[in-house]
Amino acid sequence: MASLLGYLAADHSDCDKSFAEAEQAAAAGDWKGAQAAFSRFAGRMARHFAMEEEVLFPAFEARTGNNQGPTRVMRLEHAEMRELIDALREAIERCDAPGFAGNAETLLVLMQQHNLKEEQILYPMCDRLLARESDALLARMETIAG
Repeated sequence: MASLLGYLAADHSDCDKSFAEAEQAAAAGDWKGAQAAFSRFAGRMARHFAMEEEVLFPAFEARTGNNQGPTRVMRLEHAEMRELIDALREAIERCDAPGFAGNAETLLVLMQQHNLKEEQILYPMCDRLLARESDALLARMETIAG
């Protein structure tokens, strides 16, 4: 039986590394490099959000009968992060270092807080509640393209 926490926390780490690469390139004024790294990051984030919103959250909500609890909060935070990702993409297109830096700082704080809630609260709950179906859920997550 695989761990949802282990799989999704590792994916958080991969997303974080991609984001750091984009930040480093932008800070160095390497806008082509920033664009390439940010594109990888944005794709990884889109895939991560899809794994949660299309697979994990519906399974959790079906098991608990609650779609107004932690999954609702996570979806709202995903929407905030999507807006920041769009703003960062625009800043890269304009080669706007201050605009990128400000939005990057905001996104980084939001991602850190979000990941902490998922890794310390939601994912462990999912591992307990969805233990019998975790392998099937992980297999479905693997099919989601980034």
